[in-house]
Amino acid sequence: MTFNMKNVPTVKLSDGTNVPLLGYGSGTAWYKKAQPDSIDHQLLESIKAAIRLGYRHLDGAEVYGTELELGLVIKESGLKREDLFATTKVIASIADIPGAINMSLQKLQLSYVDLYLIHSPFFAKSNGDLQEAWAAMEQVKAAGKARSIGVSNFLEGHIEAIMRTATMHPSINQIEFHPYLQHGTLLQFHRNKGIATANYGPLTPINRARGGPLDQMLSGLAKKYAVDEGEILLRWAMNCGAVTITTSSKESRLSSYLRALTSQLTPKKVVELCRQGQQTHFRAFWQKEFAYADRD
Repeated sequence: MTFNMKNVPTVKLSDGTNVPLLGYGSGTAWYKKAQPDSIDHQLLESIKAAIRLGYRHLDGAEVYGTELELGLVIKESGLKREDLFATTKVIASIADIPGAINMSLQKLQLSYVDLYLIHSPFFAKSNGDLQEAWAAMEQVKAAGKARSIGVSNFLEGHIEAIMRTATMHPSINQIEFHPYLQHGTLLQFHRNKGIATANYGPLTPINRARGGPLDQMLSGLAKKYAVDEGEILLRWAMNCGAVTITTSSKESRLSSYLRALTSQLTPKKVVELCRQGQQTHFRAFWQKEFAYADRD
């Protein structure tokens, strides 16, 4: 199959799959805490807007409860399947990954996803549990139901555990990543192992952690370049090499975020944002699974 993502910058994974650098996320604000099988019409319109604007990477998950909406919009989009990149994740049905991918594909109205992730390692009581789950992920790829497989929210130890028995390494690890959570040596570990980094929560410093040391710098850069602060943070993450997932219920913001694909930060500004961000620590997601001061 020819993978054609015209005019959309991509990152090539170790298995040859090209991932669009910027993705539209259907989690966070869209997450369904109740009635997961209901249709969120506001989300439908938001996904349609994202595709209309040029987003081609759609990020979902079993636990978000938003695969139905993604499937409806994908079917109605009129785009060729190879021109869309669909990601979903498994955690609630981790004990039956083959069954979980079938259910996700049914909701997404697809015969395969481009990227399938284990949503987190925290279900596992032992390394054996991680290894067993990864073996099932390899079966999903072998069956042609996922072009690429990876993990999310994994630390070095979790990845090392599955690599001891894996026949193929994870192609990507999707993590919360922003200047207030830079993960120490994890990104270098990814590079050493040929694992790409994807990130979620890139706008955390401006939507969940205001009052931090980055406030003044982000404001100044936004004024200097006549862009939103969010665009600065997205560009920073991309300059750090991360496939970046973001979202908004506002079409105007989705449009502005796309500008981050063509804007640039100087290496000096990237380093300065890193240095300023390291003055504080803030984790917005999975807080109960990590120690308060955990930097990974």
